[in-house]
Amino acid sequence: MQKCKIWTTITSLFFLFLAITPAFALFNNSDSLQRIPYRVPKINATAKIDAIFDEPFWQDAVVVDANIEVRPGENIPAPVRAEALLVYNDNYIYVGFRCFDPEPDKIRAHFTDRDDLWSDDWILILFDTFNDNRRTYDFACNPFGIQADMIESDGGDGGSWDAIWDSHGRITDEGWVVEMAIPFSALNFQRTEGDQMWGFDVVRSYPRNIRHHIGAFPRDRNNNCYMCQALKLIGFAGATPGRDLEFDPTLSALSSAQREDDIHTPMHQDKTKLDPGITARWSVTPNITLGSTINPDFSQVEADVQQLDINRRFAIYYPEKRPFFLEGADFFESELPVVYTRTLADPRAGVKLTGKEGKNTIGFYTAQDEMTNLLFPGSEGSNSGTLEQRNMSSVFRYKRDLFSSSNIGVIVTDREGDDYHNRLGGVDGLFKFTQKDQVRFQVLKSNTIYPQSISEEYEQPNDAFEGTATHTYINHNTRDYNVYALYRQVSPGFRGDLGFMSQAGYRYSEIGGTIKKQRDPGSWFTWLSLYGSYDFRRDYFYRPLHQALTSNFQYQGPLQSYLTLYVEHGKDHYEGKEFRANFFNCWSEMQPAGFLYLSFEGRIGDQVDYDNCRPGKILQLDPGIELKCGLHFKIKIDQSWERLNVDHARLYTANISRLRFVYQFNKRTFVRTIFQYRVYNRNIDMYTDIDDGFEAKEKKLFTQALFSYKINPQTVLFLGYSDNYWGNQVYSITQTDHTFFAKLGYAWRI
Repeated sequence: MQKCKIWTTITSLFFLFLAITPAFALFNNSDSLQRIPYRVPKINATAKIDAIFDEPFWQDAVVVDANIEVRPGENIPAPVRAEALLVYNDNYIYVGFRCFDPEPDKIRAHFTDRDDLWSDDWILILFDTFNDNRRTYDFACNPFGIQADMIESDGGDGGSWDAIWDSHGRITDEGWVVEMAIPFSALNFQRTEGDQMWGFDVVRSYPRNIRHHIGAFPRDRNNNCYMCQALKLIGFAGATPGRDLEFDPTLSALSSAQREDDIHTPMHQDKTKLDPGITARWSVTPNITLGSTINPDFSQVEADVQQLDINRRFAIYYPEKRPFFLEGADFFESELPVVYTRTLADPRAGVKLTGKEGKNTIGFYTAQDEMTNLLFPGSEGSNSGTLEQRNMSSVFRYKRDLFSSSNIGVIVTDREGDDYHNRLGGVDGLFKFTQKDQVRFQVLKSNTIYPQSISEEYEQPNDAFEGTATHTYINHNTRDYNVYALYRQVSPGFRGDLGFMSQAGYRYSEIGGTIKKQRDPGSWFTWLSLYGSYDFRRDYFYRPLHQALTSNFQYQGPLQSYLTLYVEHGKDHYEGKEFRANFFNCWSEMQPAGFLYLSFEGRIGDQVDYDNCRPGKILQLDPGIELKCGLHFKIKIDQSWERLNVDHARLYTANISRLRFVYQFNKRTFVRTIFQYRVYNRNIDMYTDIDDGFEAKEKKLFTQALFSYKINPQTVLFLGYSDNYWGNQVYSITQTDHTFFAKLGYAWRI
């Protein structure tokens, strides 16, 4: 019966696609604006990247003005202007920016690490190199030439991406200037003998009382295809991404010690190792890149921000930060999170293939992992475990572009171990009917078998079992309002072991909409919106899990202030009991000056005590502050505090304090220290079931110190130290382990 429903859904979507094909064709012919392209001249010279523009060829560069405020103002004259100058040679695109400012002393600029410039003034150029309105390469700099880069795709933000390019910036009497040299080898683009046509935009962010975003062309807020409206560049004849071979050898060293049994035993050496590794990248074709790695360095020098895990039903998500997996991550995105590379805990070797040829996008990777982490999802909570065995993990992704900005794709994941496998496959698509209307869908099926020991310990099926998941999202979004409908169902047997599917065995329906009001600068607000929705969640056998009416109010205004007020009125169902789910949330942030950022999040209302299955009242407070002292020094303080009361008495209080100091000497070098202190206080007498190791008071402290020298994302030197401390109601907080680590990496291109 279930298989019949799935194939009925697929068949219905297929015939729907056939029926709407004429509408897609009409949209394809009407949504792209006809603009006269800017021709980029070719030069036979090399630029010195010093932000001086004293080379003669800059006099012949094509000049693009960015003088239209697009946010919050709606296509109005900008308070300041910028201009971009572009030329190219056989190997590089050279971009120069002149950002004019009548008050240079108010320019917000600091020395920061790469990709950490967004609170400053900044300017960005983005290239749609395939001219297909689907994917852009973004390159940004602040006034000191600090770099940031990313990939944006039609499936959402492609996230971090680390290209090797050069830049320099300086502040002048007229404002500030930046010079960039972007190698063609950092990009994928069309293969053609003659001129190429690229979509592009220049965006300047000008933060003062409000943050003005200034672009090179007016944007239609009723058209949700941003790049369909973009300017065009013509040129780059004969340019090729090349077939460069890049080697990134690394050498990592680690020495750690820990207490063997408890905090009374002496510290002993745990492990000392020296790990050489290498990653190689080769452009098989100008647009298909093959990467391979042996004994890769997946060390994570950026510590995870700890999250409160008390009274939580489902696994906590932590973002990926490892370079090998971040590269090309947007190729593997889909509607449901079936690819989550942090499931690969200790990979020994891997191969990755990514790229785009014409309308076809492909992504593939396979890796041998020395550890097999497992997530067991349920309708009311999840559990996790580990198989102490290696596995082979593989992902295949393919997408085909349709019409002007739609696509259809397939995804396959496979993880194989001893007496264990998880195999998953499915189709998904994005159909844009008009500039305002779209449908996203995904249909998946999985097959899984666990070893007998796992089946018994975690109450999983003894034999191979299957599961399905479907997702459909319909959206109509205009300048002034937005309406949507969402339906998702995941069967109890569905497993996505290479993804982050923390809940299974449920059906979820939601419908909602937003009314939006926007004003130009000078008003007491620049954005107001009122959102409402109704969602209804049931388990797979139609027993209720959650239902609620929600309302959300958003405000943006002077002092770069942002406020969201959220109210939910509903019911929760847990272990056969019904609970009220009425609560109020608040989020706010403000940047009244370039050196100061303030944030706050809070929640008050009903909360189920999941440990004891009874109603409770929760209060959460999460304040934060970031302070920049001069050009080089930054302090960031965050607090997460939570209490839960049941039967008019305190069940627990939980707190995490985070303190971060960074001194950035220059563009390449910084030192950083991190302190994260967590305290849980529980009223043991109010718990009905206590496991071994359950403490009335638990204290943990994590510290890390890091020295970083970074010429580019692959040529780096890291030296660091970290340790952990633990204590409870009996023992004072005591060091339990410490680690010294170092990493040396170098990018070598042939």
